[in-house]
Amino acid sequence: CSSDLDPGCDRGRNRARYRGRFAPSPTGALHLGSLLTATASYLDARAAGGEWLLRMEDLDRPREMPGAADAILRSLTAHGLHWDGEVHYQSRRSALYDQALAQLTAQGRSYDCGCSRREVAEASQHGHGHGDDNGDGEQVYPGTCRDGMAPGKTARARRLRLQGEVIRFTDRVFGLQQQSPAQQVGDFVLHRADGIHAYQLAVVVDDAAQGISDVVRGADLLRSTARQIVLGQLLGLPLLRYAHLPLLRNAAGEKLSKQTLDRKSTRLNSSHVKRS
Repeated sequence: CSSDLDPGCDRGRNRARYRGRFAPSPTGALHLGSLLTATASYLDARAAGGEWLLRMEDLDRPREMPGAADAILRSLTAHGLHWDGEVHYQSRRSALYDQALAQLTAQGRSYDCGCSRREVAEASQHGHGHGDDNGDGEQVYPGTCRDGMAPGKTARARRLRLQGEVIRFTDRVFGLQQQSPAQQVGDFVLHRADGIHAYQLAVVVDDAAQGISDVVRGADLLRSTARQIVLGQLLGLPLLRYAHLPLLRNAAGEKLSKQTLDRKSTRLNSSHVKRS
């Protein structure tokens, strides 16, 4: 294998075989929206005669709720959603993310950024950026540090240097999609100011390392897909198949989430779940 990110390193895997996954964040109990996604991805994998893997996206340790990971495992088991193989934990895979970041840096496609969120927002408002929200609740990055940080600035994060890529892919639910991350998102973060690898990098690395072929997830992540495809292309990884599901919403039209949830899936105290 040329590297641990090479999908060929996944022993005995047939590239034509379906391999899906469910990747919750252990920041709270499994809610109805996440349970819908888990069920859909599980059934899609089983209908294709494929595998369904489970990954805990626990990189953001300060936001992790004690006991949430085990509660999620119990809830999945209680609902009859049985995964294949061992449970993978992002917090144990930092070396893989460092390797991917080094690969991007060697290509000249990453750079240090000294901007705070407030500075990015102010620069955008003053006409130095697109002035638009990037869909993730933040302003589009205006490229302030793209050609080097200003004197006196200290590196806070590391960003991907985009080059005007236009990404097209066909979602199994929403059909043909097109996005220019450079215009609609801006150079995005790969390694955060708090020392944590960013979600966009980690998810691409994890999917490759686990040999994932198909991703079934909520439509709130549809905007992230183009960024992940760009990263996959730069890292020499195969394109995945995507299906983004319409979101469950409450009576106010808000997405069911840990923050806006008006109902919680039952917390079932089933027997202890053995980690393979």
